[in-house]
Amino acid sequence: MRVLIINMATAKDRMAFMAAQMDHFGLDWARIEAITPDTLTPPADDPVWHRWQRPLRVTEMALCASHMAAWRAVIAADVPHLILEDDATLAADLPAFLADVAGLTDVDHISLETRGRKKVLGRVLHSAAPMLRLWQDRTGSAAYIAYPKGAKLMLDHALRVGGPSDAIISSTYGMRSYQAVPALAVQLDICAQYGVPQALETRSLIDAIEKPRLPVSGMAALGFRARRIWGQIVMGWRQLRHPGTRLHVAPARDWPKITL
Repeated sequence: MRVLIINMATAKDRMAFMAAQMDHFGLDWARIEAITPDTLTPPADDPVWHRWQRPLRVTEMALCASHMAAWRAVIAADVPHLILEDDATLAADLPAFLADVAGLTDVDHISLETRGRKKVLGRVLHSAAPMLRLWQDRTGSAAYIAYPKGAKLMLDHALRVGGPSDAIISSTYGMRSYQAVPALAVQLDICAQYGVPQALETRSLIDAIEKPRLPVSGMAALGFRARRIWGQIVMGWRQLRHPGTRLHVAPARDWPKITL
């Protein structure tokens, strides 16, 4: 399976880490130039970036736009891709998992990561690979497989309402989403939490900019609050329609030690 790695030109240490992982696993990969606040299109004042449930940091807009570029690449190639942010640490079982799921036609999206929040999952493993139906996620855009149909659904969703990349993925409910169990990826900043070898110290580039405050009054404030309430209603209704197991996905046991 082809791999797309989202990376900023200035983050050379992260790219070196990702390239070392790709070499270790023998994966076919390409770099996607990450969108930055300076190269953001449409610009931050475009209405599309102000239709989410809260005001967005410009760094969140840029990350969403970067994933949109990756989704366009998947659609153009018309084959599934593993999409990675440049701080994703990958488990030893990843290549075997990719081989198992590369030819599937009944899946649109597979989350590979875990990040400390519980997910609502189905109870029956997929026949092709160790993964469960993912009914509700809340976070995670650092490591996932996008199939062409899933990429189109996520892109259409983001074009309607730009939001945080993980939230866009989690709320694209038309997809047939699955979760790898155990998880095959964690981000560098939480490796220690899971006992995973950490090759590089990182800090969040998203959090480098302070989160904008919610307006206290006016139509903009009313719009944000209404969308937030509606989003919670839709999420609750989905969980009622698809009751599953709410659990924290454990990480895989075997992680290669990548040295730079």
